[in-house]
Amino acid sequence: MAKISFKPGNMLYPVPAVMISVKGGNGEDNIITVAWAGTVCSDPPMVSISVRPERHSYEMIKESGEFVINLTTRDLVPAADYCGVKSGRDVDKFREMKLTKGKPRIVKAPLIEESPVNLECRVADIRELGTHHMFLAEVVAVNVDDKYMDETNKFHLEQADLAAYSHGSYYSLGDLLGTFGFSVRKK
Repeated sequence: MAKISFKPGNMLYPVPAVMISVKGGNGEDNIITVAWAGTVCSDPPMVSISVRPERHSYEMIKESGEFVINLTTRDLVPAADYCGVKSGRDVDKFREMKLTKGKPRIVKAPLIEESPVNLECRVADIRELGTHHMFLAEVVAVNVDDKYMDETNKFHLEQADLAAYSHGSYYSLGDLLGTFGFSVRKK
């Protein structure tokens, strides 16, 4: 098998396709879909999202210093795609996609109720990196849909049918291939 060389680029796929909900200074709510999101640190819990400065939500995040990461499921992919290609300058994405604004515990930006997991975030730093600026943020609250909780209070996110984004396409996450440490666990 031969390798073909490509020019340097972001080919780290798949990535989560998450919907970021924000609240602007004038009280306006918006949603932006971001595929460049990731875990940064576990203690304190921190994440990052990268957003182009010309995007409508960019200034809202920068001014408020807050946002909510809403995980996307198979059922939410049409809304995630719409919120990634339509501008909040032109449409109310919550209304157009019939998404329910949920009440956050700490931040002011609304949750997306239809999402199984909502991470309330406060911006700790902004890195201006080129085409995108990275918002490093502390996770200040996590909200989960109780329908994924079992009788022992275990959360079953694997039942949510999460979606991922890979090179221009959306995919449903597939079969369980193993659990952390399975390759060295004694039988």
